[in-house]
Amino acid sequence: MRSLAQRSAAAAKEIKLLIDDSVDKVEQGNKQAAQAGTTMSEVVSSVQRVTDIMSEIAAASMEQSSGIDQVNQAVTQMDEVTQQNAALVEQAAAAAESLEEQAQSLAEAVSQFRLDSRPATPKAPRLAPPPARAAAKPAVRSSKKAVPTPKTPSDEDWEEF
Repeated sequence: MRSLAQRSAAAAKEIKLLIDDSVDKVEQGNKQAAQAGTTMSEVVSSVQRVTDIMSEIAAASMEQSSGIDQVNQAVTQMDEVTQQNAALVEQAAAAAESLEEQAQSLAEAVSQFRLDSRPATPKAPRLAPPPARAAAKPAVRSSKKAVPTPKTPSDEDWEEF
């Protein structure tokens, strides 16, 4: 019996050691699970921050794209205006050349005329006579209507140049 009691005591000690070892391992597992939970929370938080940053980058990219589109439109408009200005400059140059040709032609035409050496005396412009007023209506109406006589231009209205 003694040996049985000794074996039983030894087995009880061994079981106690195994239980203590299992309890230690369970506690370590709980600690590791808690650390894993904390780490997972940090990972989720980090992923959320990365998602927010990516959203901000996407929004900024869209704003930049919109800005680039506006700049492109402005450049296109400036190009159109530049082309219009170039066309206007060409038209102005053509008009200036035409005016120069006309001025030369006019100078040639005027060069055929000779003027006296004495200075010309300016003449005051002659004003046209005021238009004739319509004849006053007679106070008493007659049954006959008067036929107006057509006006003819007088010789005084015409002047030779």
